[in-house]
Amino acid sequence: MATKKTTQASEEEFIESVKESLDDAERRLREAAEATGDKAAELREDAMRSLRRTREALYDAQDELLERGRKAARVTDEYVHDNPWQAIGVAGLVGVLIGALMCRR
Repeated sequence: MATKKTTQASEEEFIESVKESLDDAERRLREAAEATGDKAAELREDAMRSLRRTREALYDAQDELLERGRKAARVTDEYVHDNPWQAIGVAGLVGVLIGALMCRR
């Protein structure tokens, strides 16, 4: 249970970090649009750096989610191979429940 809370907190921190980074890039691009010359170029470069950091963070999160998905699939596969009759029973029960719910409508 503590792991779920920790994971949820880190997800919220990540989302907040991405929002802040995007807000920062947007603010710098607005400033660059109003500025001219070297100052505008500097502000655009700062905004691009901020967007690159955000993109890298999103790619890292994507990689982590893919790895978690692979791990869950691996664990499920191992469980089904170790307990085939239990897996068949659970699948049958789920099928009966879905069938019963569909017949009610």
